[in-house]
Amino acid sequence: MDVTIQKWRKSSYTASNGGNCVEVARLAGGIGIRDSKSRERGHLIMPLAQFTALLSQLKQQSPAA
Repeated sequence: MDVTIQKWRKSSYTASNGGNCVEVARLAGGIGIRDSKSRERGHLIMPLAQFTALLSQLKQQSPAA
């Protein structure tokens, strides 16, 4: 039996007023990404290596806080 535990985590940048929220989870097929305000619309899955590259690229583009 293949059991996949999905523990979705909200972004640390999530505003307390329920603004733009992204959730991620480790899934059997890779990393799941979804909009926490529209969970019923499903999620994207990307391989771990691709997700890591995406995060690296986003960090390079983000303005210094």
